[in-house]
Amino acid sequence: MAGRLQGKVAIVSGGARGLGAAHVEMFAQEGAGVMIGDILIDEGKALAERLADDGYPVTFMELDVTDETHWARLVAATVERYGKLTTLINNAGIYHGAGIEDETTQGWNRLVAVDQTGVFFGMKTAMPHLVASGHGAVINISSTMALTGSLRCFTYHAAKGAVRSMSMAAASEYGPKNVRVNSIYPGSIEAKSHEDTLPGDVEAILKATPMGRKGVPRDIAAASLFLCSDEANFITGAELIVDGGWHAGV
Repeated sequence: MAGRLQGKVAIVSGGARGLGAAHVEMFAQEGAGVMIGDILIDEGKALAERLADDGYPVTFMELDVTDETHWARLVAATVERYGKLTTLINNAGIYHGAGIEDETTQGWNRLVAVDQTGVFFGMKTAMPHLVASGHGAVINISSTMALTGSLRCFTYHAAKGAVRSMSMAAASEYGPKNVRVNSIYPGSIEAKSHEDTLPGDVEAILKATPMGRKGVPRDIAAASLFLCSDEANFITGAELIVDGGWHAGV
């Protein structure tokens, strides 16, 4: 039986671990060829080798999402390896907590470079190939922090809010070219990228989450899988919140 992504080719930024690795595994299992892009070379290679040994067409290449030349090399390598590019998962991101007065210029620039500019570079570099595929799909991983305010996360709010706006603008621009652009808003997730969250914050989040638990990376990957599949061929500019109901009660 063909998978839901049979014939598709995806790039997953930040694909070596956490949310990204869950995307890589699920997309490969559903029939897609997958290129992992990450700065975590050892982890990325190990994941690609494990899945390749299981018979899945998965490849790894180093990617610093803040470097446009890295993106250009990765996209070119993907098209050379698989013959096309149909799907982009802009997943790579970092997090640190700081308020307006506590934030440093260095901290601001670094987080914005990864979480916002990296998304821009990914879309800019991939779009010509997504258009050429005739049925392109982009998923930009934002955050529920793009939808509300909180303490000690000023720069993260700013960058993830920008991803939200960028996704809507890209959906408007590329809809006529048959490229769909959607964004996903994870809540609290069991993933290494969220390891800086304070214990007290986790307790408060869980108390405010109707489903009473943190999500797992596969919860986010499953949402992306649907939005990248042909089942979602009339969905673009959508914002899918995957947070166990947290945002509903905020």
